Amino acid sequence: MPGSRVGFESVAAVADRLRLAGCVFAEDEARLLMDAARCPADVAALVEQRVAGHPLEYILGWAEFGGLRIELDAGVFVPRRRTQLLVQEAVALLSQDPVHKPQVRTAMQRPTTPAMRAAVVVDLCCGSGAAGAAIASRIAGLELHAADVDPAAVACARQNVAKVGGAIHQGDLYEALPASLKGNVSVITANAPYVPTAEIATMPREARDYEPLLSLDGGSDGLDLHRRVAAGAPEWLRAGGHLIIETSKRQAGHTASIMSAAGFAVRIVRSEELDGTVVVGQKN
Repeated sequence: MPGSRVGFESVAAVADRLRLAGCVFAEDEARLLMDAARCPADVAALVEQRVAGHPLEYILGWAEFGGLRIELDAGVFVPRRRTQLLVQEAVALLSQDPVHKPQVRTAMQRPTTPAMRAAVVVDLCCGSGAAGAAIASRIAGLELHAADVDPAAVACARQNVAKVGGAIHQGDLYEALPASLKGNVSVITANAPYVPTAEIATMPREARDYEPLLSLDGGSDGLDLHRRVAAGAPEWLRAGGHLIIETSKRQAGHTASIMSAAGFAVRIVRSEELDGTVVVGQKN
């Protein structure tokens, strides 16, 4: 059996093995796996996990997202590159907010002046906490609350959210949040599951076989959670606050209609570079 080899001598040898298994970015993955290994035997074991279909991020124990290294446990939703669009939109809105006037910073910079008043951000269906952590790493003085219903996700997110001074809560959407946040939130972000149930079987093996179904299945039309998030958001947002929901290019119009029906002034934002789509709603 090919997987019985004890070790690999080079990045090229590892990349060849990964390429045969269908890994598109074989050389990049080979370098990461070899860096993570302590000895040649470890390389072989890690490579065979990848060949078997395990997500690379689970094998490494981390995922790169928005310039941050996000700690990631097996069985927790892997942050996607497209979700950086949700982060970008949140940062842009917060940086222009006349109520808070926060200071924008890069991931490596520390704030030099305090914000006039802390902006409050809630990241629902937070998974690993990647989106919230990325937003907080770019906005000084931010008060971040991340929430998820999955205990495994909450445990994982706690590692990442704590690094940026955020709080993590477990529960079903808004039920997880402290009541004191009602009417005081500047931005709610949600990368809630939006894959229609019938389409789960067509997803890449890495997702459908290893990521929790709870983080993928959005119901019959994929929008069950979008309806619930939009319906509950006005109670938690301050006047002029924003709700940002990640969706697909195909479903964007439907997500926008849901948010509009909940009383939001909406716009659809699309990034071809990131292959990402979000709907941004402002509370009237």
